Amino acid sequence: MTSSAVPTPLGAEPSDERMFVTTRPIADPIELLARLPQTDPVAWVRGGEGLIGWGVAARLEVRGNERFSRTQRWWSTLCSSLEIDDTVSMPGTGPVAFGSFSFDPESGSSIVIVPQVIVGRRAGQAWVTVIGREPGMRPTLPPVSVPEQPHSLTWSEGSRSTIEWQQSVAEAVRRIKAGELDKVVLARDVVANVEGPLDRRHLLLRLAASYPSCWTFSVGDLIGATPELLVRRTGDLVTSRVLAGTVRRRGDDRTDAGLARALLSSDKDTEEHEYAVHSVAKALAAHCTDLDVPSHPHVLELANVQHLATDVTGRLADSATVLALAASLHPTAAVCGTPTERALSVIREIEGMDRGRYAGPVGWFDRHGDGEFGIALRCATVDTELGQVRSFAGCGIVAGSDPADELAESVAKLVPIRDALELA
Repeated sequence: MTSSAVPTPLGAEPSDERMFVTTRPIADPIELLARLPQTDPVAWVRGGEGLIGWGVAARLEVRGNERFSRTQRWWSTLCSSLEIDDTVSMPGTGPVAFGSFSFDPESGSSIVIVPQVIVGRRAGQAWVTVIGREPGMRPTLPPVSVPEQPHSLTWSEGSRSTIEWQQSVAEAVRRIKAGELDKVVLARDVVANVEGPLDRRHLLLRLAASYPSCWTFSVGDLIGATPELLVRRTGDLVTSRVLAGTVRRRGDDRTDAGLARALLSSDKDTEEHEYAVHSVAKALAAHCTDLDVPSHPHVLELANVQHLATDVTGRLADSATVLALAASLHPTAAVCGTPTERALSVIREIEGMDRGRYAGPVGWFDRHGDGEFGIALRCATVDTELGQVRSFAGCGIVAGSDPADELAESVAKLVPIRDALELA
């Protein structure tokens, strides 16, 4: 496997010219995502807080099993070459990289982007960071703009038909019952062909408005709104949110409350959830002390579905960066299965598509090793030249899974991108 491991400043050819990083506090930019320009947008926003950026100060594409460690070496080398003037000094200030990593190390590239301009908001403080060849640069923030929406769109099946995918689910259940593995996650894709403008910002704004409790993200051609936090590192505090076990909401409070109770008592869903929690707790135990793993999940309510959720926390016992923690956690049982290697082998054999960066870690990291990574769920790749959006959804398959029920669950998980793309 190879990697493009040379930082490329300001989108130009590699240069020995010194780069300067300036971070200063600014007035509240109001709505972060609305400030994004159309070109090179990156984002990680939840509930109005987070980071956005544009322009390319440096970019990395990396492949293979060592993609996380190669990224860390590249990032450390880049940061050591920068002149940094940061008067805010919070997680996410100074130079920041946005990363989107492939699900499968044997398939596809991972992408890391260091924007020229980064705007952040956290705990009532807003700031702007500029990376360039002159010290003390301060940009003018773009005015709030309303992106154009598509004129029309048509949906079609993706890599496999729904019948073929259900056959794969049935095959997975057969293998689980035969004792080959305990759980496997199978994903499917659907494709929208778009006529007229296809602006990533249109999707991002609608996703953020509909799912404010999710992390709305954009890195390269991948956008989405994920409810699942793979790992956050803030100093020595480490947090991970595990989601596994899903039921579609019906829009009636009494009905949804009944479905939530049924989800909590479902042997199939709680079994699936326990596998996911165990895999996260085991990975974090190698780096953390004072690990807090709740004995029972709670129900996380989103606009379209309800999930079994468990928040795992711990205190860092070593010097692991958020990149290293993400590497140790990925892939979790929530997106791969149990045992991991066997589940990954089954995915490669019967899923019938290339996930690319779907279900891989996506988020940001700074020079101190702090950052946040979610799992790239409720997401799509956007090809603005072809006018095409490829949306993904996956389901955890255990012995009690039914192919028709899993198909219905996947349809529910495809709703966020469908709704964001549909005409107003």
